[in-house]
Amino acid sequence: MWEFLSLACVLTRAFSVVRATLKFVESHTLPMARKNKKKIGEILVDFGVTTAEKVQSAIQEASRSGKRTGEVLVEQHGVTEVDIARALAEQFGLEFLNLDRAEQANRVQRSLIPEDIIRRYLVLPLEKKGNELTLLVHDPLDVEFEQTISFRLGLDRLRMAVASREQIRLLVEGEKSSSKPKGQLLSDSLDKSVDKSVDRSVDRSVDKSIDVDAEESRIVRLCDRIIVEAVNGRASDIHVEPRKEGVMLRYRIDGVCIEREFFPKSLQSALLARFKLLAGVNISERRIPQDGRIKKIIGESGVDFRVSACPAVHGESIVLRILRPDSARIGLVNLGFEQDNLDVFNKIIRRPNGIFLVTGPTGSGKTTTLYSALDTLNRPDKKIITAEDPVEYAFKGINQVQVRDSIGLTFPAILRSMLRQAPNIILVGEIRDREVADIAIQAALTGHLVFSTLHTNDAPSAITRLIDMGVKPFLVASAIQAVMAQRLVRMLCPKCRTANPTPDQKLLRLVGISEDERALGNIQKPVGCPNCDSTGYRGRKAIFELMIMNAELRDLAFGRSSVSKIRTAAIRGGMRSLVFDGKRKILKGDTTPEEVANFAQMDGFDPNEVVGSGSLDD
Repeated sequence: MWEFLSLACVLTRAFSVVRATLKFVESHTLPMARKNKKKIGEILVDFGVTTAEKVQSAIQEASRSGKRTGEVLVEQHGVTEVDIARALAEQFGLEFLNLDRAEQANRVQRSLIPEDIIRRYLVLPLEKKGNELTLLVHDPLDVEFEQTISFRLGLDRLRMAVASREQIRLLVEGEKSSSKPKGQLLSDSLDKSVDKSVDRSVDRSVDKSIDVDAEESRIVRLCDRIIVEAVNGRASDIHVEPRKEGVMLRYRIDGVCIEREFFPKSLQSALLARFKLLAGVNISERRIPQDGRIKKIIGESGVDFRVSACPAVHGESIVLRILRPDSARIGLVNLGFEQDNLDVFNKIIRRPNGIFLVTGPTGSGKTTTLYSALDTLNRPDKKIITAEDPVEYAFKGINQVQVRDSIGLTFPAILRSMLRQAPNIILVGEIRDREVADIAIQAALTGHLVFSTLHTNDAPSAITRLIDMGVKPFLVASAIQAVMAQRLVRMLCPKCRTANPTPDQKLLRLVGISEDERALGNIQKPVGCPNCDSTGYRGRKAIFELMIMNAELRDLAFGRSSVSKIRTAAIRGGMRSLVFDGKRKILKGDTTPEEVANFAQMDGFDPNEVVGSGSLDD
């Protein structure tokens, strides 16, 4: 009885999916499908390009080989791809275009939709009226594609016209279009009825991707494409985020999240399962967060991915952090230091003992800065040990220890063990509490050079933050050698940036650029080109705030002085603020006032005003 009820529930759900998909098909793309009952073969016979006998032979061959009838007709019976496309248009009451004809090819208006959509889906826009777009496609039955495009472009209605895949491909790639020779394989045109297309769309919702051979699984190929595209596109993170309507794919490039794709809900379980399988985590566990790693060879280099899966309302959100081996070895010069700051930094990291702290929010490049310093100091006469959670990059000649709280291998335990290893230099991934801070300070006072990070907004706040943790003020004053705060700002694309003759006056005041400095004409603005994916920016560099401890600052730390007093004394002692360091990069034409004002977290800056209309003048 229970088995019968379960079967009935499954069938009811399946029929609901079929009805919903059929309704979408009818309302969006195939208004004439029900009126025209003819099959592809019958239409081709009516066109006079083949005979009923050849169609019947092709149907039998397709049944034996598993191919489509259209493929067999093209391979064996002299039908062209253009014939198949014309028959599809006839079958579903859609317009047909032969792109060999100049007057029809000239109807294409590529500027109506993003170029990445054109190339990814092999489609061409013809006309747009309001929120209604007419699109030239080769597969009018791809329901998932229609849903994706409609959502991404915010369309109320998507109309379709049909052309052959090869003609569309040639036009997209800028080659001379010509009809396919008879007998060439047709792999993508369709010869199925509405009912068959509905059945296949239901089949696609079943998660079979992890059980089939990798070469045959479209989910495997899709995930591989996502990873390769993100790495080649300079992304630092891949975000796979289930939503109510589907699955959003976003890349973080130069610190900014960019929407890349919106997949149908039917792909969600397969997509998430594939990434979890690659990361080596439990596929069946969906209730708790999980962390894993992926190692892949992309191009000629190995790339690591740190994977995090976190349960959310509409399914697990998965983030892949891309860890490129070369990104931690870019060199101190390429971090963004101005020459005077670089000279001071090189002197500090070569001191025999003391603590050097790098502060800033998550994603501000603190780890890269410290790794670059260690790479500079990594010589045979120096013993370097690190405690990290997690170990992001492997360095030859450095002893790196991974924190594993589950077995008691915590930061304090690793630090105590480190001190018995007689190191010259110690890196502590992050000072999170008083216990770690006390051990790090004791290590600095006993002759070790200690590098670590702290989450504060500026350099002077690091002093008060350690004291608030419970570290005694005299220990803070005596152990710390320097504190450096940093932010990452986007650099203007060198190939398309141009002079900005009318920069926003309010922004100039916020970053401290005078009228005389503006008059020099070095302020640049973003434009956008293929080199920067039309963003106007390519790559990021850091702006720094380097505070060197002196006698006055040590007295203020010992006396538990406020952050404002410590900052005033630090500037008096030669510290250059984040904004001032950013100002120098603006005047060199490397970045923009908007970038510095935004990432330096300045009072009085509202990014929404900049995004909106033009001027912010008071």
